[in-house]
Amino acid sequence: MNNLFMDACAPVFRFKLPDSVVGVAVTASFLTSSATAADILFRESFDDAELTQRGWYDGTAIRIAGEAKAGQGCIEYEWTARDAKVSGSSTMRRMFAPTDEVYLRYYLKLSKGWGWTGRNYHPHLTQFMTTENGAWHGPAASHLTVYIEPQEGNLRLAAQDIQNKDQPHGLTQGPIKGGYNGTFYDSQRPLFADDAWHCVEAQFKLNTLDLAKDRPNRDGIVRGWFDGQLVVERTDVVLRSTDFPNMKFNQFVLAPYFGPGLLPHAQKLWIDELAISTERIGPLDAGPVPTAQPANK
Repeated sequence: MNNLFMDACAPVFRFKLPDSVVGVAVTASFLTSSATAADILFRESFDDAELTQRGWYDGTAIRIAGEAKAGQGCIEYEWTARDAKVSGSSTMRRMFAPTDEVYLRYYLKLSKGWGWTGRNYHPHLTQFMTTENGAWHGPAASHLTVYIEPQEGNLRLAAQDIQNKDQPHGLTQGPIKGGYNGTFYDSQRPLFADDAWHCVEAQFKLNTLDLAKDRPNRDGIVRGWFDGQLVVERTDVVLRSTDFPNMKFNQFVLAPYFGPGLLPHAQKLWIDELAISTERIGPLDAGPVPTAQPANK
């Protein structure tokens, strides 16, 4: 697996965590699916650069571009040369109310001629972390980090828990290879093949635990949707062990990143209309959507 989850985000900046990082008003026009205002943990339309005033932290650079999917703007990330680090915008984080089940929806646009690494890892893009790590902990070596990212054109959902190697019950995401571990859940075919806006959705539900028998139940859920179509679905996943009976998701990380030497050429990406919820949100203007749909992989 090589260094698949090494350097999972850009260098971590150190700033005071905002006093209020949970809670945001949700307008009725935004709720185009079965999710309600009560279900939305937070949303971000990236219409302006005042993200830190809305609970975002751990970043200094914010570049808002035009030609958004909706509204006035979208956040832009740029790599200016083959060996350049990401510029324009930096890694950002957002805390939310702890939950054992989380849904994500955002729109992603890749620049024309977007290039991949040609390897089974990178670029990283977005992650969820849990209450078992602090607000500043890096996602690459945690008790659990789950990933949502494009990989060689596929939609990839993944998980790693390398920090659990010395826990009583050990790792849940496979053996350590090259210093890291991980489990992948990929779409069966490439999906990102142009420079258009595409709707990316994901669901992660932590598995339950049989505390009496000191073991996890294989009932965790990982699902991914691309432009409203279900392309990843697993309902037998283990994401935690009985070492962490109180684990919940509580942190979102926005961290587009290519590892050293992996960027193929100068390129950009844009993200818009992000929402995190406890129910599926669905694409904009899609109308009511079910939480789960028949697999269409």
